[in-house]
Amino acid sequence: MESTNSNKNTGLKIALGILLALFIGTGFYTSKLYNDKKINEAQLTKEKQLVMSDLSNMAKQYDIAIGENKIANEDLTEARNRIQGLMDSLKISQNSVNSLMSFRKKYLSLQEEMNVLLTENDKLKIQNALLATSLDSTNVRLAERTMFTDSLLVQNTELATVVENAAVLQTVGLKAFGVIERSSGKLIPTERARRSDKIRLCYTVAKNTLVGAGDKELYVQVLDPSDNVLGANEQIQFGETVLNYSLVSKFNYENRNLNICEFVAPKGEFSKGRYIVNIFNKKELVSTTEFTLE
Repeated sequence: MESTNSNKNTGLKIALGILLALFIGTGFYTSKLYNDKKINEAQLTKEKQLVMSDLSNMAKQYDIAIGENKIANEDLTEARNRIQGLMDSLKISQNSVNSLMSFRKKYLSLQEEMNVLLTENDKLKIQNALLATSLDSTNVRLAERTMFTDSLLVQNTELATVVENAAVLQTVGLKAFGVIERSSGKLIPTERARRSDKIRLCYTVAKNTLVGAGDKELYVQVLDPSDNVLGANEQIQFGETVLNYSLVSKFNYENRNLNICEFVAPKGEFSKGRYIVNIFNKKELVSTTEFTLE
């Protein structure tokens, strides 16, 4: 009888020992997972701050270049606005690897664009100084306008090269502005809020041989100065992401650059202030710009 009780006590001790070891092991594993999560969150936050810092430094370089120009360079101003739009999106973005990789990719694209624009801007400053000695002010403005157009073509070519190897559609050269629509159908650009009938936005779908030809669609989001979504203001959900959009831009893609223009009208009058235009490929932001109505 004593031997039986002893064996039972020994078995109980062994079982308790195993349970204790499992409890300690589980606690250690849980603690490790928690610590790893904190480390990953800290790393993602740090990476997000680095991307924001890089974009901020890039914006400062544009501010310097814009300030040095006596005549407004629209290409530099539009590029600066795109950076601000990307910074605004980054501030409210989720801390995830995919999100940060997407923003880093857009930053690298903007970096290449900036190198081209600032190099061209330096050339323009030198050329303008020489032209000023032999041409009157009218010819100078005409020459600058031509040079700015050439710079924009270089910019679009560079951006198309950056996205060429990605297996998704990308857009370049996004522009938006208010227009007056005459009864004849003629459109007149305007910066006046009260005179604007619609917002016209145009962009180019970049050539990408990795994307199959056929019917495609992108989602356009236009935000007024109060961050209200203009146009249809409908919703679509991609996984856990809900997107409010102004319109769906539908087109037939034939594996070549495609220029597209769309119109968005308000339900009432346009408000004065800054308007933001975003182009989404499903839930991914692929282009952004802004403009002001006075």
